Amino acid sequence: MSERSVSRAKQEKRWYTVLAPEQFDRTELGETPADEPEKVYDRTIETTLGDLNNNASENNTKLTFKITDVGSDAAYTEFMEHSLTRDYLRSLVRRGASKIEAYVTVLTTDDYRVQIQPVAFTTKKADASQEKAIRNQMVQMIEEAAEERTFEELIDSVVEGRLSSAIYGEAKTIYPLRRVEIQKATLEAHPEEVAEEEATSVDVDDEDVAADD
Repeated sequence: MSERSVSRAKQEKRWYTVLAPEQFDRTELGETPADEPEKVYDRTIETTLGDLNNNASENNTKLTFKITDVGSDAAYTEFMEHSLTRDYLRSLVRRGASKIEAYVTVLTTDDYRVQIQPVAFTTKKADASQEKAIRNQMVQMIEEAAEERTFEELIDSVVEGRLSSAIYGEAKTIYPLRRVEIQKATLEAHPEEVAEEEATSVDVDDEDVAADD
């Protein structure tokens, strides 16, 4: 390719301003270049909650967004994942105390499937039955939260720390806790994907019934 061709190719690239979803106030996440709008779709942008809120104390929370729509000079995203940095999680671990994790997959009221991973840190070493009770409490409260919230509302409660605070308030009655966090929340499936999976499952079940007859 000649220097002139390279120069022309560079000129043809357009920069798109990447915007956070509306629930994050359409905050600018950065810019991304592309010579065709179609190439911008599905690109992921990672930032921190601290950058979004201009608050350095929240830099231990990472947020990942995916571009789902492109305008003339802007790219619009959807939430994909919330996670805490490894360094921050490591700082919460104490020798002689328990770290209790759980993995919960839930459906929101508007049929988004989300996996949420809570983690609780005790003040001292809990026994197996106490750890199980705390884990069950975390799972139950996350399932109940999803049953009452839309996807956006559930993610807001995770990002703003309301869900972890609520779990802490209940679970500390089982055994003294130092901290409860949602270490990761991930969008696993959209409503149309969930509906398609359910339809496929029903078709399989119908075939099983026919075979039994």
